[in-house]
Amino acid sequence: MVYLFYGGFCRDGGVIGITQPRRVAAVSVAKRVAEECGVALGQKVGYAIRFDDMTSASTRMKYMTDGLLLREALLDPCLSKYSVIIVDEAHERTVHTDVLLGLLKSVQKTRSSVSKVMNGHAQNGLLMGAEKDKSFLMPCHGKKLSPLKLIIMSASLDARVFSEYFGSARAVHVQGRQYPVDILYTHQPESDYLDAALITIFQIHLEESHGDILVFLTGQEEIESVERLVHERLRQLPEGNQKLLTFPIFSSLPSEKQMKVFMPAPPGFRKVILATNIAETSVTIPGIRYVIDSGVVKARIYDADAGIESLDIVKTSKAQALQRSGRAGREGPGKCYRLYPESEFDKFEDSTTPEIKRCDLSNVILQLKALGIDDIAGFDFIDKPNRTAIIRSLESLFLLGALTEESKLTDIVGHQMARLPLEPVYSKALILSSQFNCLEEMLIVVAMLSVESIFYAPREKLEESRAALRCFSSPEGDHLTLLNVFRASNEFVVKNKLTHSKEKAEKNLRKWCKDNFINSRSLRHARDVHSQIQRNVEQMGLRITSCGDDMLVFRRCLAASFFLNAALKQPDGMYRILSSGLMVQIHPSSVLFRSKPECIIFDKLVRTNNNYIRNICRIDYLWLPELAPQCYGLQ
Repeated sequence: MVYLFYGGFCRDGGVIGITQPRRVAAVSVAKRVAEECGVALGQKVGYAIRFDDMTSASTRMKYMTDGLLLREALLDPCLSKYSVIIVDEAHERTVHTDVLLGLLKSVQKTRSSVSKVMNGHAQNGLLMGAEKDKSFLMPCHGKKLSPLKLIIMSASLDARVFSEYFGSARAVHVQGRQYPVDILYTHQPESDYLDAALITIFQIHLEESHGDILVFLTGQEEIESVERLVHERLRQLPEGNQKLLTFPIFSSLPSEKQMKVFMPAPPGFRKVILATNIAETSVTIPGIRYVIDSGVVKARIYDADAGIESLDIVKTSKAQALQRSGRAGREGPGKCYRLYPESEFDKFEDSTTPEIKRCDLSNVILQLKALGIDDIAGFDFIDKPNRTAIIRSLESLFLLGALTEESKLTDIVGHQMARLPLEPVYSKALILSSQFNCLEEMLIVVAMLSVESIFYAPREKLEESRAALRCFSSPEGDHLTLLNVFRASNEFVVKNKLTHSKEKAEKNLRKWCKDNFINSRSLRHARDVHSQIQRNVEQMGLRITSCGDDMLVFRRCLAASFFLNAALKQPDGMYRILSSGLMVQIHPSSVLFRSKPECIIFDKLVRTNNNYIRNICRIDYLWLPELAPQCYGLQ
């Protein structure tokens, strides 16, 4: 990027944009480049991610998430301020990356055509032919636009596929530096990979020479569980062997917390980084000599036939396993401990299935519709999504009121939903709650649902954590329990700010969270999300009112919003999801796990050994035909 800047690509005020699939990478690389350029972050070099914008009018090198650039396209379909766009980590094939590639392909063709017309070099019909049926790019016509340069980058890309997609674009291979890495497998499959990871951490710490450890796990809950167990076992070691520091890194961790993994360990200490697949390619953490690969990853899986999306723990691909082991050989020879036999590795898929082929497409379709792209099946995806998944997503958006029967965005609700940086059902909940006079409550609940688990329950303090949960729990369900937690924390913060400095108040809040077995990281993230979406709804002109103590109104609003996730109790205590017929169980973490109401709505389906539903609210079955007649009739 710096070479492009000094090569003159920003000469006429143009911006070089570089996208990353993950916010931690956008932030960390921007900081590094600003440092190397000797400039203040946010001036010549900046970044923009959801809920955090560190750019200014003078920014010429801008790092951002791919999702953020997609949202910019809603306001400026030509992406006219960019002279060069670099799509990094393209091999991850997130749904945002795939949509962005299709969009950039069209924008590049149109800007090249417009530039030729402006310069008097157009052939007859060139402009019309280049972008036939691309009405979303009509604002480009008549503008003075320079051609857009595109660079697609990755450490493990199948360059041929991308080269062909961009009309036989030239592929440049740059030889990387990689030290040898010894791969070690288990003799037998591990029944508990968390326990195996814990044992391996201490095996390395006590027996191997200097160097930090990187452990790949599936999510926040696993990471925090292993982190607590590491601390417990450290206390049992002799004082001289306790010099091991743990650092978590996962997507919902606040940015300043994520940055701590890049700081060197104090002399004599070893770091152990507990990470999700965020550390596979998006970031390079210095000092890593040992990698522990669990062999699994949490992935979004969409069952198009049932119309249900779930978070499943699945085996990694060979490409992911190779990326993970490569982290140990960046600065010197290393070792990778794979917690599975070599025969298992041989059975892995060669590469990861693109997310667009295994996720709910409702959000993607909503964004494309907002851009004026109505022919979703005809959009130039690098890999076409499942047609059944497209139809299912169109159906759900129609039922949510975002689309007309002709599959156009509805005049008010559809356009409002597209403006909010949230999942469609959350956007609909906010819009509806304005009509139900409970937008204040819904803003809080949507923010709390948008982050990972708020509560944690250490095994050794299970009863204490349950007692703490009872202080906030509502007999009506988890949504109201989350509302109680947020309001209690707000009350605590307000009181503390009156009598303490900002630093002391934040320290006291962390202690309050610890005493109440609340995840302070998740709560802080939820407070940030709340501030952002509150600004969004205020800009949209929605009226923020409270339903006060009338939680019946709020539960009716939840039923009117989450009706596609309604479930009815069966004689055996299981639940049947009314929209799909899938049989599920309430997750043990729910406050309604024991009471088991007759009818409920839920937020997420999680598949482990069972089909679990999380974040449950009690509703009346008769509300469904009243509040969602488009989906339910009296039976």
